[in-house]
Amino acid sequence: MIIDVFSDPICPWCFIGKRRMEKAIELNGLIGKVTVRWRAFQLNPGMPPGGMGRAEYLALKFGGGERAAQIYDSIRDTGDTVGIPFKFELIKRTPNTIKAHRLIRYAARSGLDGAVVETLFQRYFLEGQDIGDDDVLCDIAVACGLDGDNIRAWLASGEDEDEIRGEHDYAVSLNIDGVPCFIIENRYAVVGAQEAEAFGPVFDLVREEERQAVGP
Repeated sequence: MIIDVFSDPICPWCFIGKRRMEKAIELNGLIGKVTVRWRAFQLNPGMPPGGMGRAEYLALKFGGGERAAQIYDSIRDTGDTVGIPFKFELIKRTPNTIKAHRLIRYAARSGLDGAVVETLFQRYFLEGQDIGDDDVLCDIAVACGLDGDNIRAWLASGEDEDEIRGEHDYAVSLNIDGVPCFIIENRYAVVGAQEAEAFGPVFDLVREEERQAVGP
């Protein structure tokens, strides 16, 4: 079974959605039977290449820190239910995520994209690291088993930037205007960071279709 996940490494609901998807895979006996493909979506496609200070970002996005705090308190409470201790107060800068998406795509060639996605989430939401910074991205790459020098040169090359933007545009063309969005077998969608139980009926439908295709 293939699950395409449109997400952004600076989206807290994507981190929560990842945990719930993993739980759903476990609950439905699909461990080792699912291929997860991480697809690019940028919450802020117009973000300056170097990102922006967190206070400025929150003012533009939510009208200021007070409103943002209310929203993040709710997200923090939800995170606690899936074992994610969000540390929003540590985040000092909101990055442009195109380089993070490029790193995910690069890692997929070695089957390490899942590890990179998880580490990006952890470094950003639990440690407040700037995941738009080359040094941080190289450190993440090394931690996940990739060669840091190769990654540094590759990030500087700009390779795959057009492909990442194209993938984002493709998501928009599918009327995906928020993430996470889980596309199962290129046919069915689970939209948003829904509870693990929401995946079950879709998984059952796909498995039933597979049984019918094989025949008696």
